[in-house]
Amino acid sequence: MKNKYIVVGIMSGTSLDGLDFVLVEFFKKTKWYFKLISSSTHPYPKKIYEKLKHSSSLHIDDIKILDQFYTIYLSKQIGKFLKKNNEHEIDFISSHGHTVLHQPNSGITYQIGNLPILAKLINKKVICDFRPKDVKMGGQGAPLVPVGEIKLFHQSDTFINLGGFANITLKNEKKTIAYDICPANLILNSLANKLNKPYDKYGELASKGKLIPELERKLNNLIFFKLKPPKSLGIEWVKENILPIFEIYQKCSINDILYTYTIFIAKKISYELSGRKEALVTGGGVFNSFLIEQIKNRTSCLIRIPEKKVINFKEAIIFGFLGLLRDQNKVNCYSSVTGAKKNHSTGNIFLP
Repeated sequence: MKNKYIVVGIMSGTSLDGLDFVLVEFFKKTKWYFKLISSSTHPYPKKIYEKLKHSSSLHIDDIKILDQFYTIYLSKQIGKFLKKNNEHEIDFISSHGHTVLHQPNSGITYQIGNLPILAKLINKKVICDFRPKDVKMGGQGAPLVPVGEIKLFHQSDTFINLGGFANITLKNEKKTIAYDICPANLILNSLANKLNKPYDKYGELASKGKLIPELERKLNNLIFFKLKPPKSLGIEWVKENILPIFEIYQKCSINDILYTYTIFIAKKISYELSGRKEALVTGGGVFNSFLIEQIKNRTSCLIRIPEKKVINFKEAIIFGFLGLLRDQNKVNCYSSVTGAKKNHSTGNIFLP
């Protein structure tokens, strides 16, 4: 069994920031460690951004057409990244794809960009499509990053990711659990878009607002927030549950809605951190100073923020590592996290 790999990990999140690429070396002593060799984000061109933004409302036949289109686009971006890093001999590409549908309770999850043709287009071994098997086994298909968090970031036992959705991983003596807390950047970015901003930089817009108590109450009353884990969220849930609430308050100041939702996120996260001593916090939301300040004000848990490259590329690094575990046919998905029938090794392997 190999104890050293050089892998390209790729992630595209619900925030639609772009494709995150990492070239990373994984090596095993008594535990697995990683060295980040190279990293870059390839922002989506407007045409592709718009296609992805509206993909969850497409008919399945149109999603399949988009899948072909996106796979070809992805292959070209991989080619660019490999060309810049051609001095390294890589073992394989490990790619998450881009989620267009995620309804695990209906047995559905669909990530585009995971077609077998990808391996042929780039002439490399590809490991991808990590979620469907877990859903077929009765799991939520998410979150998948906890295995990587536990095995690569040994010094922490609590992890918060502030991406399109905020999620948490809790490593306990008996088992590891992880789950989605609430939508995060997905909502904050969409609200900032209404003011012609790509996102709320440093949370400055939210910081100028004031609380709308009725909006906060309506959000808190949503059934998801009363469920026990395992549980996960998708864009469809946001469209069906969050957006109709915002419609009621469309005449309110966007700053006030941003403030209210930022406080809502902070309260949800601080509640989940009850009893924890320290949490490693990553994801784009870390750069939202106002949000981080509001979380810190509401918890005694020490909020630890790593170096910038780990903040930005942790998920791409971890999906590279999930591919490594799949290549070795080792467990890369915990049933205690997703609710699947058993621990398993998930992901498709395609050869050129």
